Amino acid sequence: MKIVLTLIGIVALLLGLLWAGQGMGYITWHPAGMQPSFMVGDMGWTYKGVAVAVVGILIILWARRR
Repeated sequence: MKIVLTLIGIVALLLGLLWAGQGMGYITWHPAGMQPSFMVGDMGWTYKGVAVAVVGILIILWARRR
C-alpha cells in the first residue's frame, strides 16, 4: 500500500507541475501542425496545478509515515 500511495503522489505531483507550467505559459507543448493546449496562458490551470501538486506532496509524505 505504501508503494501504491507513493506512486499516486508522484503522478499527482508531476501532473500538477505540468498544469501549473502550462497555465503560466512556461510549457507550450504542442505537436507540429497542431494548436497549443487550451491550458496555455490560463491562470486558472496554474491554481489547479499548484493545488494538485500540493496534494501529491501530502500523499507522498503521508505514505512515507506509514
